Amino acid sequence: MAALVIVGGAALIGLGMRDDSGGAGGGVLPRSLTFGDDSSPTATPTPTGPSPDELAARERARRVKALDAALKKYAATAPEFSVAVLDKKTGERYSYRGSERYDTASIVKVQILACALLRAQDAGRGLSATELSLAKPMIRLSDNNATTALFNRLGKAASVGRCNKRLGLKETTVNGSWGLTRTTVNDQVKLLAELVDTKGPLEAASRKQAFKLMSTVDDTQDWGVPVVAKAGEVTTVKNGWDTRSADGGLWAVNTVGRVTSSDDVDVSVAVLSHNNRSMNGGITLVQKVAKLTRQYLKY
Repeated sequence: MAALVIVGGAALIGLGMRDDSGGAGGGVLPRSLTFGDDSSPTATPTPTGPSPDELAARERARRVKALDAALKKYAATAPEFSVAVLDKKTGERYSYRGSERYDTASIVKVQILACALLRAQDAGRGLSATELSLAKPMIRLSDNNATTALFNRLGKAASVGRCNKRLGLKETTVNGSWGLTRTTVNDQVKLLAELVDTKGPLEAASRKQAFKLMSTVDDTQDWGVPVVAKAGEVTTVKNGWDTRSADGGLWAVNTVGRVTSSDDVDVSVAVLSHNNRSMNGGITLVQKVAKLTRQYLKY
């Protein structure tokens, strides 16, 4: 914007320009009223505009608003769902209905794995041969019998509940029937973050073990979060599905996992849903929701 500067012109008109006799005066202003080199007016600074951080924040807000609108539109015709995203590189979090609680179904197996790893490292060791023989099919094949055996070895719901505090899970309630554990997407991305946090409770060997298992699931388990990955990116995943008597036999279908690359992608995603008419319908829902987060958030 142009700046208009008025330099008291009216007060200076005629000063020293004519003497009392009507003759021409000296025409020289007193030094106090002249502009010397040391009192020259300075130009008004030109506004520089928003900083890069401000522009980035505006763009982020625009993307969040657009994603909110897209999810709200989809939710009008879909079964109930929630989603959360945590970008580890930027620290940015996003959640849609983030504190709504859902049955975990088999995604609780990630939680059980984390607790088994913590228990082992507390004893100054890695997973025992027996524990590993249960953890592998639990994560890679979603084997329920292996899960029950490991859950019982840990001390069942009471022990896993205590472990939750160490993992920072404040919105998860462990059930003795482990698949009926209740959780939120906010807690699930928190758990995923703890699996890779170098300052968290899990040591390097434990983090490496969790990554190895969750990045090598059986092909029949490889759906959900991995659908958003681009060529060259690495994914980890654990899915869960089950019918719920409380929902009249409809399906709870959930997916949690991470997408990473060697350059600038390190994102955790959790999508929880219920009231799906079929398992396949639930898979379609959680994958669409996961895709929408990447489409709008541009991670």
